[in-house]
Amino acid sequence: MTKTFDVVVIGAGPGGYIAAIRAAQLGLNTACIDEQSNDKGAPAPGGTCTNVGCIPSKALLQSSENYDHAAHHFAEHGITLDHLAIDVKKMLARKDNVVKQNNDGILFLFKKNKVTFFHGRGSFARAVEGGYEIAVKGAVDETIQARHVIVATGSSARALPGVPFDEQRVLSNDGALRIPDVPKRLGVVGSGVIGLEMGSVWRRLGAEVTVLEALPAFMTAVDESVAKEALKVFTKQGLKIEFGVNISAVKSGEEGVVVTYTDAKGAEQTLAVDKLIVSIGRSPHTAGLNAEAVGLQIDQRGAVVVDAECKTSLPNVWAVGDVVRGPMLAHKAEEEGVAVAERIAGQHGHVNFNTIPWVIYTSPEIAWVGQTEQQIKAEGRAYKAGQFPFMANGRARALGNTTGFVKFLADAKTDEILGVHIIGPMASELISEAVVAMEFRASAEDIARICHAHPSLSEATKEAALAVDKRTLNF
Repeated sequence: MTKTFDVVVIGAGPGGYIAAIRAAQLGLNTACIDEQSNDKGAPAPGGTCTNVGCIPSKALLQSSENYDHAAHHFAEHGITLDHLAIDVKKMLARKDNVVKQNNDGILFLFKKNKVTFFHGRGSFARAVEGGYEIAVKGAVDETIQARHVIVATGSSARALPGVPFDEQRVLSNDGALRIPDVPKRLGVVGSGVIGLEMGSVWRRLGAEVTVLEALPAFMTAVDESVAKEALKVFTKQGLKIEFGVNISAVKSGEEGVVVTYTDAKGAEQTLAVDKLIVSIGRSPHTAGLNAEAVGLQIDQRGAVVVDAECKTSLPNVWAVGDVVRGPMLAHKAEEEGVAVAERIAGQHGHVNFNTIPWVIYTSPEIAWVGQTEQQIKAEGRAYKAGQFPFMANGRARALGNTTGFVKFLADAKTDEILGVHIIGPMASELISEAVVAMEFRASAEDIARICHAHPSLSEATKEAALAVDKRTLNF
């Protein structure tokens, strides 16, 4: 007898597993299908984020930052080491253990919330009366039926045209997390989030890192003042970044990888590296979904077409996360997953795209929410700006990390916060205050009047808000 569910979620990444849990919490009989396996063939739910993205990259970033601190900063604290070495194999093992803990945590949450989990590839079989048949191809092939379907199949790394990933020398984010030894020379194509984070990991451990970026400027999506500061800091740290690059050939062999490209001045250059990380973006992953079986609309990018509420062109079929429009961010996917589950249950789920935070986990960290200064200028909107440096913050001095600043942008008339941009220590945590403030349409004055603990990094946020009205107290 065919198993029937109120909701079937295809994909157990951040959008998918969260959607399934929320739907089950709301009393809906829910199943989630995911094909990801670990090295032993066991289920590994969590999608790209947990398995080859957010979680493992942060584990390696933490390990490499610890090594960098020991190599360059412990002495100023009076801590000396006779011999410093990095055991890459052990570092990777720790990363893998962190990933497994997250995989197991999701499986536990499924059991706790009574979500039925299927390990295999989910795809549309056909539309039936009252819903859809979904094929599950796994250890045991079966077909289940759903009244509502949520597509949450995520995204895949884009390769350079004609240069497939071999994950040995030409690496996606997956291969970049598995490099067995510190390469002497590492090339990175693309100066986006993945490229900068992975480049930072291996640079700290001793690799000579060169980043090749096609765009003529650095981090064009970030506030210009933050991008300028970041480029200065990363260059000082040892990252070599070239802009306006046009790659013409990539040749991989036993000796490594040779990249031929034209630089910003039009001169042909070659770059020889041991490993090449390609991080030029991601593509929605709809291959194998069998969308044509039910007439699900897919756009030219390969994304599932949805409206503002994540509804597709088919009744009772929804899609969330990287596989639809909008930023490819795990937390955006989670919010959409919750919203869709609540809509299915008859509630009014909501996602505010204007207050989705962005974070780059380099050192210093970079985080922002809302509009950049260049976007506000392009609108012709009158605004005020306030900025406060971490070098004037007592907690940052005690940490020994005073790089960067907090920047506020507010409407010139109403003082409503339009954007907050941070480059500096723990920016990923500090940005949350700005997100909450903007959700409540707070003013810069509201933040400036709130008591912040002393000494804390968050005082820089308060001071930047004060700076909007040109009345900082500590700078």
